[in-house]
Amino acid sequence: MSTTNSAYRARPADQEGLRHLLDSIIRYCRRNPSLVVGLTLFMALFLSSAIGALFVDLEEARPISVRPLQPPSWELPFGSDKQGRNLFAVMVAGTPLTLRIGVIAGFIGVSLGALIGFVSAYYGGWVDLVLRGIVDVGLTIPGLMVLIVVAMMVTTALTVNQMALVVAALAWLYPARTIRAQVLTLRERSYVQVARLSGMPGRMIIIKEILPNLLPYLAASLVISISAAVLASIGLEVLGLGPMDDPTIGMTLFWINYNAAVINGWWWWWLPPIVVIGLLFISLFLTAVGLDEVANPRIRRSV
Repeated sequence: MSTTNSAYRARPADQEGLRHLLDSIIRYCRRNPSLVVGLTLFMALFLSSAIGALFVDLEEARPISVRPLQPPSWELPFGSDKQGRNLFAVMVAGTPLTLRIGVIAGFIGVSLGALIGFVSAYYGGWVDLVLRGIVDVGLTIPGLMVLIVVAMMVTTALTVNQMALVVAALAWLYPARTIRAQVLTLRERSYVQVARLSGMPGRMIIIKEILPNLLPYLAASLVISISAAVLASIGLEVLGLGPMDDPTIGMTLFWINYNAAVINGWWWWWLPPIVVIGLLFISLFLTAVGLDEVANPRIRRSV
C-alpha cells in the first residue's frame, strides 16, 4: 500500500518536471527564433524530398522519361525539361544529393580545420608558425579557381561523393583560422592552466577541457561550412564540372543555362531549383545565426 501511495505521490512531481522542461523549451524558442525557423525550413526541405519520393518515380529524373518541355500540369507538377525529365522527380532526387555534397565537405572541412586549429593554437611555437603560414597562403588563393583546376584534373566523370571531396579540398582553411582564434583565448582560461599544472597531457587538455567548451561554436562553423560547400559545388556544377549523371541542383542549373531556358521562356524549368536554393541558404543562414547566439554569450538575449 505504501509503495502504491509513494508512486502516486511521485506522479505530480514528474508532471511538474515535464511541465518545467516544456516551459524552458518554449522560452528558449521565443528567445532564439532564428534557430527555430532555420531548423524548421531545413527539416521541411529534407522531409519534402523524403515524402515526395513516395509520390513520384525517381527514375523519371533521368532523360527521356517523360515528354519534353511540358508546362506544369496535374501529372507533372513542375513540368518537364528539354531532356524529357520530370522536374518534380529531379527536385526530389536532387535536393538530397546537393545536401550530401555540402554535409560531407562541411564535415571534412570542419574536422580537419579543427584539428589544425587546436594543434596550432595550443602548442604554438614553430608548429603554429608553419600551420598558420599554410592557412594564410591558402586563404589568399582564389578558391573557385583552385577547385576548377582540381575538378578538371579528374579524368573520369565525377560522382556525388567525389564532388564532395573536391569541394572539401579547400573547405578546411577558413575553419582552421577561426577555430585557432577561439582556442587561443580558451587556452589562457584558469581551468586550462589548472589542468596543465596538474600534469595532464596536451592532447587530453584539448579533448577534455577545450573541446567541450567549443562544441556550440563548432556546430555553428559546421553549418557555415555546409553552406559554403553547397555554394562551391553549385558554382562548379554550373560550369559543367559536376556529376553529369546525377540530377543535383547545380547540374539542373547547368542544363538550364546550356539550353537557354530563361531566354526561351521555360520558366517552370528554372524556377523550382532557384526556390530550393533560396530556401536552403535561408535555412542554413538562420540556423548559423541561431547557433551563434548559443555559442556567443555576448549576443545572448533573455526573454
